[in-house]
Amino acid sequence: MDVRINASWKDALAAEWDKPYFAELSRFIHSEYRSATVYPPARNIFAAFDACGFTDTKVVILGQDPYHGPGQANGLCFSVAPGIALPRSLVNIFKEVSADTGAPAPVNGDLTRWARQGVLLLNATLTVRRGEAGSHQGHGWEQLTDAAISALSADAAPKVFILWGSWAGRKSELIDSSRHLVLKSAHPSPLSASRGFFGNHHFTRANDFLIAHNRTPIQW
Repeated sequence: MDVRINASWKDALAAEWDKPYFAELSRFIHSEYRSATVYPPARNIFAAFDACGFTDTKVVILGQDPYHGPGQANGLCFSVAPGIALPRSLVNIFKEVSADTGAPAPVNGDLTRWARQGVLLLNATLTVRRGEAGSHQGHGWEQLTDAAISALSADAAPKVFILWGSWAGRKSELIDSSRHLVLKSAHPSPLSASRGFFGNHHFTRANDFLIAHNRTPIQW
């Protein structure tokens, strides 16, 4: 399986690759890609880690699962490739970006432009079966991505962790809030966006924190 991952993440997660759970996870994922339709494409499983190196990470946005519809998932949470219709959660994210920062609506839903500025767009589970939300939860991905969050928290450089929804909010237990900024709100899903996502000002609050710590802000 041809996957790509930034060398800095290979080093940051070096303790994980040889653990029994990761060997079991690898066997499971190889079997799934052989026997079922799985998203994202195999080459993009670690796209979040490839597009934003460990030492480059300034902001972490945490999702739960990749999109499970055809052509949607590209390995970055909430992101879709150019030409793919915007999922409703992403529409709401862009609405809040515009309301919060004044930035114009983007021409597509590809968030690679954020990743290249230091935004780690990390799903807790990196793969999913077509049409089966949550189908790859509980097989080991969460242990790996929790290790990534913990490693970022332990790193000295101040970062912003953006956690939308109650599920993501529980990951705050892994983060040293005395060193980093943790931002929580409702999820951007249409079911919950009006209950605290809209108006959370997470994008300007993240940039204010970065500027205060002499780090370059994100062009959202």
